[in-house]
Amino acid sequence: MGTTGDEMASVEQNASLNPLCFECGQQHWTRENHLYNYQNEVDDDLVCHICLQPLLQPLDTPCGHTFCYKCLRNFLQEKDFCPLDRKRLHFKLCKKSSILVHKLLDKLFVLCPFSSVCQEVMQRCDLAAHLKNRCPGASHRRVALERRKASKLQAEAEGETGPGGTEQPSSVSPDADQGVVPAEQNFTPALSTWADEPSIDNPPFEENTGTDTNQQPPTLPEGEITTIEIHRSNPYIELGISIVGGNETPLINIVIQEVYRDGIIARDGRLLAGDQILQVNSFDISNVSHNHARAVLSQPCTVLHLTVLRERRFGSRTHGHAETTTTTSSSSSREDSFQVTLHKRDSSEQLGIKLVRRTDEPGVFILDLLEGGLAAQDGRLCSNDRVLAINGHDLKHGTPELAAQVIQASGERVNLIISRPTKSQTVSIIRDTGTHNSNPHQHQSQQLFHSRPNSHKDLSQCVTCQEKHITVKKEPHESLGMTVAGGRGSKSGELPIFVTSVQPHGCLARDGRIKRGDVLLNINGIDLTNLSHSEAVAMLKASAASSVVALKALEVQIVEEQPQANEEQLSTISENEYDASWSPSWVMWLGLPSCLHSCHDVVLRRSNLGSWGFSIVGGYEENHTNQPFFIKTIVLGTPAYFDGRLKCGDMIVAVNGLSTVGMSHSALVPMLKEQRNKVTLTVICWPGSLI
Repeated sequence: MGTTGDEMASVEQNASLNPLCFECGQQHWTRENHLYNYQNEVDDDLVCHICLQPLLQPLDTPCGHTFCYKCLRNFLQEKDFCPLDRKRLHFKLCKKSSILVHKLLDKLFVLCPFSSVCQEVMQRCDLAAHLKNRCPGASHRRVALERRKASKLQAEAEGETGPGGTEQPSSVSPDADQGVVPAEQNFTPALSTWADEPSIDNPPFEENTGTDTNQQPPTLPEGEITTIEIHRSNPYIELGISIVGGNETPLINIVIQEVYRDGIIARDGRLLAGDQILQVNSFDISNVSHNHARAVLSQPCTVLHLTVLRERRFGSRTHGHAETTTTTSSSSSREDSFQVTLHKRDSSEQLGIKLVRRTDEPGVFILDLLEGGLAAQDGRLCSNDRVLAINGHDLKHGTPELAAQVIQASGERVNLIISRPTKSQTVSIIRDTGTHNSNPHQHQSQQLFHSRPNSHKDLSQCVTCQEKHITVKKEPHESLGMTVAGGRGSKSGELPIFVTSVQPHGCLARDGRIKRGDVLLNINGIDLTNLSHSEAVAMLKASAASSVVALKALEVQIVEEQPQANEEQLSTISENEYDASWSPSWVMWLGLPSCLHSCHDVVLRRSNLGSWGFSIVGGYEENHTNQPFFIKTIVLGTPAYFDGRLKCGDMIVAVNGLSTVGMSHSALVPMLKEQRNKVTLTVICWPGSLI
């Protein structure tokens, strides 16, 4: 399927042939589909029966068939019937396929088209970022095109009209919908450095102060809470995003992990991965459990009001006095400052204070005191206190990260100047600093309209796993009656095999012990945990020849908190127990035992000492359960952003081979800062909850 990189080199020399597309790396016109070299045979259900290739921009017909958007559009320009059953068909009656179908297609594994210099294999949705930022073959091709274009322009300027003046290898028709990028665009600096190191995981990234309108669209204001309005004609249609976070995790807030192409949110164009969702219509979800937020976002409605926060880009913060113009009334309600001195047993002891920024007032504020910590034992500090100075360092317009650095450098004596409100004030949303080197504990947001006590929950209290052994008797050759998803190397990621539905009237439904969401570990003594999806399905089908089937499964249950008064307004979301398109909650994956985790390494490189481009939360806190480190935000225009492999909600389990288990936030942050040009992150990536 498609062409190889070697073929492309020869084809490109003929300017009359198709132009080079830098989204798929192959030669085709913009009116034609992208071309990919697929690693494995693709399921027939995911293939368009017009072009006989895996679906691109799939459309469903009223008669139940699915084709590529361009294939069907071109076909119906000449015909008026379905290509398969020849029923009458009009293009306007066709609808975009479900987000789940798009997700399955995006996860197909493809080979890099520049196979002579790059043997990378990746998911189809990651190929464009790979070609733009990591592939040496693509970078060399862009350099060659740029040189050719420069030579052509120079020749024209000098009045030369030789054969070289007519060559136009970069003539690509602009097609924003297909993401075809003209070769004359400046994709990335430092392209020449790739030639000497063809095996580099990710080339050095040089921060570019220029404007990149393709990658950094001016959609939402950064660092400000914004409310947007989303319209959908069908109130039950999916939004087309996946989410992570919730107050049972260190992320606290609900964060968008992915925005799926062709979904409602993607078509609106304002929200991006990493944006935090604080409120949905009248429901505040800034400090609720993950599944509660998922239920709120899934409520059917035609108009959706989302209150969101996008973190500031690195280097774009201003700490001037302009912010004080909106805080006069708030500041005037505070008493005169007072002093608190804390004495640490040794310089490495933590104070047990969570520091945050606010949106309504500059400076640094105490969000919470860790129970049993030094500050809590002292008893003089309170939540919502404003820290004016630490050991003589003025923090009236400072940041939590600066405060953390001062505390860490303070030795055994920490002198704090504190200001405290004197009257009840409206509590604004508090946000963390959005950088990877912020204060030792990153932090939840306060409620918009009401207060909810912050309980220091951890995942072990919210997710339970129980292993069960089941023996089922059935008729020979009778199907088990269930559908499964997952598998190593599956389209949704490195997942174990799990049950998506138990069909009625099947032998498992009659038995009643296997449920949707169960993780299958073993069947008839054969381990399923390291099998691919197709291997596991073949093994399950083979069991149909037996009259007795022994299953070992893991039942994962999410323990929900008792609903608050305001939560009673939510309608119950009914889900068909037999719907095979069901997808599990992100929190379910977090509760799996470590033997089912699949780690992979992400190597980031940079050519200067700027930020790596991601923020982290979690880590060990004294007197509290150890929490894993999560990536909370990935900032536009940074190495992590351009690399494209890290996602919000990813768990960092090691840095340069050193395990992060038991490590405090204040220990991991300096370790990341000290890495100069390269850092290797070992991460676990679970798919977010589909909304």
